[in-house]
Amino acid sequence: MDSRPESSSAKSEPAGVDDEEVRDNIVRGQSQSQSQSRPRRSPLVWLTLFALITYSSWAVYQYQYESLPPPLTAEQAGKRGFSEVEAMKHVKALTQLGPHPVGSDALDLALQYVLAAAEKIKETAHWEADVQVDSFRSKAGANRLVSGMFMGKTLVYSDLNHVVLRIFPKYVSEAGENAILVSSHIDTVFSTEGAGDCSSCIAVMLELARGISQWAGFKHAVIFLFNTGEEEGLNGAHSFITQHPWNDTVRVAIDLEAMGIGGKSGIFQAGPHPWAIENFALVAKYPSGQIVAQDLFSSGAIKSATDFQVYQEVAGLSGLDFAYSENSAVYHTKNDKLELLKPGSLQHLGENMLSFLIHIAASSHLPKSNTIEEEENTGLNAATFFDILGTYMIVYRQRFANILHNSVIMQSLLIWATSLRMGGYPAAVSLALSFLSVILMWIFALGFSVLIAFILPLVSSSPVPYVASPWLVVGLFAAPALLGALTGQHLGYLFLQTYLSNVYSKRKPLPPAIQADLIKLEAERWLYKAGSVQWLILLILGNYYKIGSSYLALVWLVPPAFAYGLLEATLSPVRLPKPLKLATLIMGLAVPILISAGIFIRLAGTIIGTLIRFDRNPGSTPEWLGNVIIAAFIAVVMCLTLVYLLSYVHLSGAKRSIVLATCLLFGLSVTVILSGIVPPFTEDTARAVNVVHVVDTTGRFEGKQDTTSYVSLSSVTPGKLNKEVEQIKEGFICGRDKVVDFVTFSVKYGCWTYDDTESGWSKSDIPTFHVDSDTKSSERITQVSLDAKGSIRWVLAINAEEIEDFKFKVNSEELVPLGDKSSADGWHIIQFSGGKNAPTIFDLTLFWKKNSTRSTHKADGRPLLKLRTDMDRITPKTEQVLLKLPPWCSLFGKSTSPHTLAFLTSLPVNL
Repeated sequence: MDSRPESSSAKSEPAGVDDEEVRDNIVRGQSQSQSQSRPRRSPLVWLTLFALITYSSWAVYQYQYESLPPPLTAEQAGKRGFSEVEAMKHVKALTQLGPHPVGSDALDLALQYVLAAAEKIKETAHWEADVQVDSFRSKAGANRLVSGMFMGKTLVYSDLNHVVLRIFPKYVSEAGENAILVSSHIDTVFSTEGAGDCSSCIAVMLELARGISQWAGFKHAVIFLFNTGEEEGLNGAHSFITQHPWNDTVRVAIDLEAMGIGGKSGIFQAGPHPWAIENFALVAKYPSGQIVAQDLFSSGAIKSATDFQVYQEVAGLSGLDFAYSENSAVYHTKNDKLELLKPGSLQHLGENMLSFLIHIAASSHLPKSNTIEEEENTGLNAATFFDILGTYMIVYRQRFANILHNSVIMQSLLIWATSLRMGGYPAAVSLALSFLSVILMWIFALGFSVLIAFILPLVSSSPVPYVASPWLVVGLFAAPALLGALTGQHLGYLFLQTYLSNVYSKRKPLPPAIQADLIKLEAERWLYKAGSVQWLILLILGNYYKIGSSYLALVWLVPPAFAYGLLEATLSPVRLPKPLKLATLIMGLAVPILISAGIFIRLAGTIIGTLIRFDRNPGSTPEWLGNVIIAAFIAVVMCLTLVYLLSYVHLSGAKRSIVLATCLLFGLSVTVILSGIVPPFTEDTARAVNVVHVVDTTGRFEGKQDTTSYVSLSSVTPGKLNKEVEQIKEGFICGRDKVVDFVTFSVKYGCWTYDDTESGWSKSDIPTFHVDSDTKSSERITQVSLDAKGSIRWVLAINAEEIEDFKFKVNSEELVPLGDKSSADGWHIIQFSGGKNAPTIFDLTLFWKKNSTRSTHKADGRPLLKLRTDMDRITPKTEQVLLKLPPWCSLFGKSTSPHTLAFLTSLPVNL
């Protein structure tokens, strides 16, 4: 890449060419063909380029993420193949049961169905395959994860039931000692039938197990774990990996998940050892996976967790984590339903998995142990992976990434250093001013789009009016971002022009027209090269912090720089300068668009979908924050990717057209929203709400305070609930003056009603604390028993400001011993869920901090213990509210949210 200012400075001229000769050649060329040499580019050309790049990006996305294989029937797939038609029968059967959370009758039926299907596979297996089916019931256990969304919590479980199916060759004696685990969960949250999350995964596993049972010649076992308890804290995976007799034979773990419904199931976590992802890339028919998703997930930007965390953290296993992510707005709502599952979705995952499992089950070896390799260079073995158009997957290790990135960085820095040395002070200043244009691009693009993000909640009926129609963000945020980027770069262009004019004015004068043309041409080239500088900086940062996604910076740096060096950098003022070639832009952007356009579009769609559940503590998040995140993401992507294209606009007359088009598009989008033509939510993309009948005995101890009962309505989707309450009526009052503490989260804005809330529950349902003993010697120890009454799902918070440590017992069995406690926001959290036969009485031993001498509450009234118990029961008042709930609303469930009937109680510090 030539970074010199292409001027007539003696420093920058080739050897043997003097300043006078250069000017004579320029003047002569200008006089011979003045009309051809004038730097002009038709506005239509730039607009056509913009349209071509936009269309190409959308086409890449469609092919990479929306192109699905045709579903195969059983006859087309054959005995050893995968049939989506057969798998869909399993999805249909499971979704017809309705929601089936842990402890429900529907989950028992789902387990019976999966068990019967597994037994049928056993009966029809190939004669050389040994198929074992185990209906496994776990004992009580405690799951304490040290990272992710469950950090600071102790997840306790009991009476969980799973179906485990193992397939291995009869005549390979050691096969059973080396197994590949394929896992997913049968249970759903209480608010959905779970077609995507994760009946689709269970269906794929059943059809995979049927197909694999017909193969022979394997060297290793394949275990299919159909677990329960995942939605309550990854408990099913933990119970298997800590209690099942086959757990120590597992060498590789593969988890199937969903954070949407259908589409392509891609890898979003791999490793830590790269063996699995490397083998998957070798044989997958339709490979799909992006390390960008892994980087986002591991950073905590995506607030979720999967069983894969247990397999990595507790069992020390490496492997792969797959997930459906299309239409993420339906996650854990009523719209996770069979009708929205796209044809070809199961076929895509099934064929990929079948090829992969057959390959690794027949391989000569699996990873040597069931623990992550402990090597000094483990970080160097981490894999960078990404697919190209869903047809080919690139995988390389961090060791190679270091060599590649360092090589490109050093060469780039060397070229720039050499060019700046040759160009001297004018080149350095030109570089600084051209990069200033990049900075101004970012400032104005972010400023324009984020300003709209702040304004939108003030003028729209919903803070996020585009969730049901994601295409609206093009007009709402992309148009202002483009206008801002153009404005910022144009200002930088003017600064650069002014400086270059001063430089040229100090040299032997040229004819004014020729000098003006040279300045424009040189400024245009500097703006193009500034795009390479921003990507070089990102590559340096990504390489320093070992971020896998930094391959994107490499992709956006090298091809444009190569195209410039090949087609432009050989030009010198001895030859008549011309505008940047269109071929330079097309050649430079072809590879980056091919590799990254689909990723950026999919990320935007995923982020928009997550706004449905954005406000984790309803009312605690500013209404504009979700908009700001979307607007900033779009503006950043546009600044990063359009920097090369925008450098071409300054020699054309397209600026006025761009301004008019962006303003028109923005105006139309706002008009559509304000007029209500496009609603913010629809029946298929519903707002997530929680309707909970609350029985509140907080502060009540040994019957000294009355019980309060009310129905709470809240939403994790940003925005007020006025429109919903108008339709429901039922005496709801909305506001911020009543904070409902559900232990794991707080409702700081919601609606509540006290009308007719005394039926549907009884005092015998109210959980109780009993202080069995309270020893106040040198070390204060308090024994507390907890009776959850009929609840088999509850969450307890222990005041970490008062309590140093604790022990927790179930049926005299100590599940949580002393030591290694963690807390979140000043609370130790115990979260319990279990089956129908789970215990309801528990013993807790509290060890107070030595400096804790309090006998009364603090000013904030923080209790010693606070408890919420849940019941999957619809009271008469709740039923009325649910019947009147608008069709654009859906109940939302997660591991920390209450069911439709919740009891709140607490134990004060002054026992």
